[in-house]
Amino acid sequence: MSDTPERAGRAGDSQPLPIHNAEVDSQTVGIAMILRRRALGIKRYGAPLQPNNGRDSLWDAVEESLDMFMYLLNYWREQNPGKDTPS
Repeated sequence: MSDTPERAGRAGDSQPLPIHNAEVDSQTVGIAMILRRRALGIKRYGAPLQPNNGRDSLWDAVEESLDMFMYLLNYWREQNPGKDTPS
């Protein structure tokens, strides 16, 4: 890619500059999702997620990561019927 002013300071970035559009930005959507999860946690557990809460946060994250992997794999398999693994 050429060294145009809009690329300045972005050495090694192989992606083009984003195309602006009318979609709601992902940060706004993500913040709203976090606030909904916080409210759900308070409803379920009586408090938001806090450090030193008596749980092993690393193990909770490992278990949640495994769940996420399974959901991603399941989605991939639904989008690629008949294929066992990505190649």
